Amino acid sequence: IVNEILRINEDPNVQGLALDLPESLCSSKVLNAVKPEKDVDGLSDINLGRLVRGDACDCLVPPTVCAVMELLEDLGGKRVLLVGAGGAVGAALQCLLQREGAVTVSCQWGAPQLQTELHRVDVVVVGSTKPDDVPVNGWIKPGTTVISCSRDLLSEKHNYSQQNHHAAENTVGSLAIAMRMQNMVKNTERWIQSQQHRKWGLRCLKLQPLSPVPSDIEISRAQRPKAVDVLAKEIGLLTDEIEIYGQTKAKVRLSLLERLKDQPDGKYVLVAGITPTPLGEGKSTVTIGLVQALTAHLNINSFACLRQPSQGPTFGVKGGAAGGGYAQVIPMEEFNLHLTGDIHAITAANNLLAAAIDARILHENTQSDKALYNRLVPVVNGVRGFSAIQLARLRRLGINKTDPGTLTEEEISKFARLDIDPSTITWQRVVDTNDRFLRKITIGQANTEKGFVRQAQFDIAVASEIMAILALTTSLQDMKERLGKMVVANDKKGEPVTAENLGVTGALAVLMKDAVKPTLMQTLEGTPVFVHAGPFANIAHGNSSVLADKIALKLVGEKGFV
Repeated sequence: IVNEILRINEDPNVQGLALDLPESLCSSKVLNAVKPEKDVDGLSDINLGRLVRGDACDCLVPPTVCAVMELLEDLGGKRVLLVGAGGAVGAALQCLLQREGAVTVSCQWGAPQLQTELHRVDVVVVGSTKPDDVPVNGWIKPGTTVISCSRDLLSEKHNYSQQNHHAAENTVGSLAIAMRMQNMVKNTERWIQSQQHRKWGLRCLKLQPLSPVPSDIEISRAQRPKAVDVLAKEIGLLTDEIEIYGQTKAKVRLSLLERLKDQPDGKYVLVAGITPTPLGEGKSTVTIGLVQALTAHLNINSFACLRQPSQGPTFGVKGGAAGGGYAQVIPMEEFNLHLTGDIHAITAANNLLAAAIDARILHENTQSDKALYNRLVPVVNGVRGFSAIQLARLRRLGINKTDPGTLTEEEISKFARLDIDPSTITWQRVVDTNDRFLRKITIGQANTEKGFVRQAQFDIAVASEIMAILALTTSLQDMKERLGKMVVANDKKGEPVTAENLGVTGALAVLMKDAVKPTLMQTLEGTPVFVHAGPFANIAHGNSSVLADKIALKLVGEKGFV
């Protein structure tokens, strides 16, 4: 039950949660598992605490208590007895009755003073079913108002006839159900209000500038960043929209775009074409300085979107790319190095495709058409069938067949062979390190490669076309389509060969499934930053991704800046 409650707590499509459970299952653990904002029964400790403290606007009052208060008027000076009313309902009733000026007394069914109290009070509120051995009928004075608010009133299985000595219980039950709906309406109104554009309640971090200015790494390490989940909550991200990496980084899921699709975009500012000064003020420093000024000092929603640095220039002469001075992304080491592994994912995907190209050439050079066809379309559990990507290739070749056994020898050869011309291969392997001796290499020297030797090269990882696709893509599906259209070589007839022809599009997309999500970090003053993608990274003109921009434009709201 608790696991299901926790799942519903994080579902943005559910605005209220009511627990119609047997009393034996309604333990404190279960009741307090419900998020206070969704607790339409108002039974959690947090809701009760807010009520007792007087924060009526921030809490949800138990529906049964609301129903009782709705029925009772002019309580000032009256004496009210709560019988068998314990737990959250009893505490909430006692609190509200006293607030309305009533003299409130509480006792249990077996209390020795029960008969005396029943003779003295003006109103009796019954909180639980009367035991059979307590004869209260003769104890209540004429004219006393008796209201039952036993816990099972909200259950459809409640049998009112079993407790016919409680005069107003039927009314309370119906009214309590209506009050629960009122709590639901109040919750929905709050949720709608929370979806509107608002200024972030951001807790900015204080800077303490020193003179002379310390080194960038000293400044970065001197500032203690906020926990990234706290930052995410401050800027309006839901718990199920982030994937946390340690204390200072989080991936943001693309589902956010669907939730905020009706939210107007903020204003887009492009910082470009800046050659750094001798002190190092370039695009990154200016961008971070701007958002810190806007958000931390002018209280305007703003988001910085930066490209991820490459380890090539980071470990080379140029160095890192986290900004500089008191305009930096922190922690600097996290930002400048592996981050969340996006560049490693690009390296893996790029090199997988490079390996697939050479492997395909090798197999085509060493196998017959039939052997090659049997490898591409194997028999699995006695059945042979084309995959979706193979059916698409057949259609492109003009072969309108779906049964692998019906292809002619000519069609088999046409389908199985890509006939890649090795001299036209443009797809190179990549590494995220400045290693000049890999700029021109010879591959295929092992005996197992059967003499298939050719010249190749390594590029820097951020120069891969996959990085460009990551920066341009608008969704996972869009990325998959773009990956499939990448041209890697020509065949011997001069026709282009794509990643789709090699049948690796799905594998590339799977390797990139986490890299497509922008990474959330923060500046020295605790304002939000998206770090994502970057063709050529900090080597040259590296820019961040379209997806990071789109998400940030939604989060800042109509009056914010990205």
